[in-house]
Amino acid sequence: MANTFHCDIVSARREIFSGRVTVLSATGVAGELGIHPQHAPLFTQLKPGPVRVWDEAGEEQCFVVSGGFLEVQSHLVTVMADTAARGEEFDMLAEQAARAEAERELATRSGIIDLVEAETKLLKALAELRGLDRLRKTAQR
Repeated sequence: MANTFHCDIVSARREIFSGRVTVLSATGVAGELGIHPQHAPLFTQLKPGPVRVWDEAGEEQCFVVSGGFLEVQSHLVTVMADTAARGEEFDMLAEQAARAEAERELATRSGIIDLVEAETKLLKALAELRGLDRLRKTAQR
């Protein structure tokens, strides 16, 4: 039990994962994060992309988040995201369509606020596609 911690991954709509894990890996705004048991308390913003956890048996589970926050407490790690899903639930074609839509919006918008919103959508879609690509490559190993 001392070599694990409880992890919750939640979106605004539902709980995606809840269980004991040995390691959590995610990408924060300052870089890659590896969370192990007895990690120092931490609160940071997450970039869109994959979140991986390894359970007590050493099995890896992959999730994709749209960004959000990671909170590390003494025996609990919580990932809070606007949207999150298990890696296998994500549809690569839907993400590619979101990227194309964001690119179209970026090309047609003219006001500074419109451009920032369109650019944010595009960056999110690209990050999620990179995350899905990493998950697909990991699954093929």
